[in-house]
Amino acid sequence: MRRSSSIAGSSGRQSMMALRVQDNNKMGLQTPQMKDRGTFGKLSMSKPTPGTSERKVSFFGKRTSGAGGSRNSQYGVFGTEKIKDPRPLHDKTFIQQCIKQLCEFLVENGYAHNVSMKSLQSPSVKDFLKIFTFIYGFLCPSYELPDSKFEEEIPRVFKELGYPFPLSKSSMYTVGAPHTWPQIVTALVWLIDCVKLYAAMRENAPSFDDGQSWGGETDDGIVHNKLFMDYSVKCYELFMKGRDTFEELDAEVQSKLKDLFNIDEFQIEGLAADNKRLHEEIARLEKEKESEPDRRVSLRNLKSSLQADVQKYQAYLANLESHIAILDQKMEGVNEEVETAEMEVEAMKQENARLQHIFDNQKYSVADIERINHERNELQQTINKLTKEVEAEEHQLWNEELKYARNKEAIEMQLAEYHKLARKLKLIPVSAENSKGHDFEIQFNPEAGPNCLVKYRTQIKAPLMEIINQTEEEIRKATQRKMTLEDTLEQVNVMVVDKKSSVKMLKEEAEKLDDLYHQKLKEAEEEEQKCANELELLEKHKQLLESGVNEGLSEATNELHDLQRQYQVVMQTTTEETRKAGDNLNRLLEVIATHVVSIEKYLDEQNAKIDRDYEEFMSEDLLSTLTRILDSYKKKAETL
Repeated sequence: MRRSSSIAGSSGRQSMMALRVQDNNKMGLQTPQMKDRGTFGKLSMSKPTPGTSERKVSFFGKRTSGAGGSRNSQYGVFGTEKIKDPRPLHDKTFIQQCIKQLCEFLVENGYAHNVSMKSLQSPSVKDFLKIFTFIYGFLCPSYELPDSKFEEEIPRVFKELGYPFPLSKSSMYTVGAPHTWPQIVTALVWLIDCVKLYAAMRENAPSFDDGQSWGGETDDGIVHNKLFMDYSVKCYELFMKGRDTFEELDAEVQSKLKDLFNIDEFQIEGLAADNKRLHEEIARLEKEKESEPDRRVSLRNLKSSLQADVQKYQAYLANLESHIAILDQKMEGVNEEVETAEMEVEAMKQENARLQHIFDNQKYSVADIERINHERNELQQTINKLTKEVEAEEHQLWNEELKYARNKEAIEMQLAEYHKLARKLKLIPVSAENSKGHDFEIQFNPEAGPNCLVKYRTQIKAPLMEIINQTEEEIRKATQRKMTLEDTLEQVNVMVVDKKSSVKMLKEEAEKLDDLYHQKLKEAEEEEQKCANELELLEKHKQLLESGVNEGLSEATNELHDLQRQYQVVMQTTTEETRKAGDNLNRLLEVIATHVVSIEKYLDEQNAKIDRDYEEFMSEDLLSTLTRILDSYKKKAETL
């Protein structure tokens, strides 16, 4: 058994109480009872901590590793790494199975409130809290859910019980939501499994004393034996002493397990070959599934076509039943006529018998016999003629019935098409939008006679023509309004272009005046700077004159006064020009601002007017092209 260590440059090591790395390739360490099951206990791994000299504490005591580092052993503590939920939470069948398990558990264990599959499809937060308290009560009978902060309490309980997937606080407020309930119901099913496991362990608690049978197995399928515990303890002791490999212990426990479970090497090889063959078969089936089209889609298409055929057959059977009913009525009439004919035949037979009796008892002459035979032949010819006429009438009746059935089917198809178009145009039923209180539906009753549809011509034609005329008038008015609005829009666009050009010219003039103002201001500053420089030169000249000689002092003083007076005149002139330029610029800006405000006011009035026209226009539900034109116009107006 190899030691699992971190590769990211850390000296921290991962440790667990039992087998630290689950290696499915080592077949010698697995017994037939342990195959397809998890290893003994829960694997608890701590996340490696970076660093080269940090001290890690073991629950079994302190010691120094031979490799120069220290080891950390934690038992029964889950890692902080997030585990991806492998369960199909988006599968409706899986969620329904979980809901069924939850419902059955609540009913079997005497849940005090009424619960059903329907109520568990989207329960409220209150119902969820009752269900959680009831289930958790099996593990902790004295537990009571706090009145506040249950959204923190319930995820904490699941985390302490070892639930491997996190539950957020926000999911506790929206328990019955479609995106939250699958996670909650699977967590409740996991809690139910914990309750069942706890109950099974209480009924038959496993022990690890010397008297336990080797290879014993509990009801929940977990193998407990002293051999495996001894092996884990020895490996852990060697690991804490600095050993990284345990080949001798592996070989020892492998030989003991083979002797204990009577492992056959040839059987293991056969199982490995079967496993490889089954994996190849699974891969082949998956490739075939990818290559062939989706059978569900084809079956659904077949189902829809069969349903359409069933509907057609049902309609055909309904027509046949109506035709059979009509034929039964006719058959009853024919039977009555046959009974009448039979009665007439019976009466004629009686009359013939009476006449035969008279004939037998009387003596007729040869002329009488010939006369009677002649009358009999005439009657027979009449009977044959009438029989042919009856057959011809029956054949004609059958043709008329076929013709009647075809005409009836054609009329029903035309009526169905008419009703379909009327519903599409919202003309039927009477409460439809465009019916205006008129009944445009046609009820076909062939039993009413050939004039059963004549009354609908006066009932439907006049209102329908009125609606058509109104619609055409509305279309004509809408077209005229459209043309008027287009002309108005064109005029407004021309006005906007003119105003844009005016605004552009005013802006250019304002920019020119602003440049002129800055230029004058710059010239005044340069003149002021020049005067200041001259004043400074004069001051220096004065100092030189005072330091040199006192002659010419009065003349220099007078010259200085003259220069100061000139400087003051220049400053006054510059200040006056600056003030005038500023006043001109302010007046110009006020004029521009007033003009811009008037333009904005005019544009706002035009926008309000166009908005009113637009609302009236849209209230009449006119063409969509006008809507797009008005939207574009409003955008242009807003940019101005």
